[in-house]
Amino acid sequence: MYKLKIALLTTVALVSVASTAHAQAGLSDLEIAHAAYTADVVDIDYAKIALAKTKNQDVRNFAELMIRDHTAVNNGAAALLAKLKVQPKDNAFSQALIAGASAKKAELNALDGAAFDRAYAANELAYHQTVNKIVGETWIPTVQNSDLKTFLGQALVTFRVHEEHANHMVNMLK
Repeated sequence: MYKLKIALLTTVALVSVASTAHAQAGLSDLEIAHAAYTADVVDIDYAKIALAKTKNQDVRNFAELMIRDHTAVNNGAAALLAKLKVQPKDNAFSQALIAGASAKKAELNALDGAAFDRAYAANELAYHQTVNKIVGETWIPTVQNSDLKTFLGQALVTFRVHEEHANHMVNMLK
């Protein structure tokens, strides 16, 4: 029953992000930059919840990695935008990410112990799978600015490692 509940919660989160994927197909470079930044902030927020709630050292280490890596990516994005002398543009996709994250954060905050750890790991796996697919299959091919395209490609390498790590964590916590 528990595994079914976790699968259902993960599916709801995945559908929330994926259902907005069609809306992001026509985003401009500045909207993609904003959405990518927002996706990083969302994952940092999830990691902060994990640090506050988990007693599992592996989960804690993963959360610390998420904060470090996603903060570094956002700092790099900010530097790139400053170099290009442009500002990211808010959009419906970014807003959908924020709305979906709000609901997911409430779900995670309602859990404790091993149930929290499993839910956090499952969410991280689903989140990275979805975001990595969007970045790799839609944003990188769509972006016009070569610097942003390169930056997203480099970030995607890191995020694919996160996905593998999250998958390992899900299997470890079963």
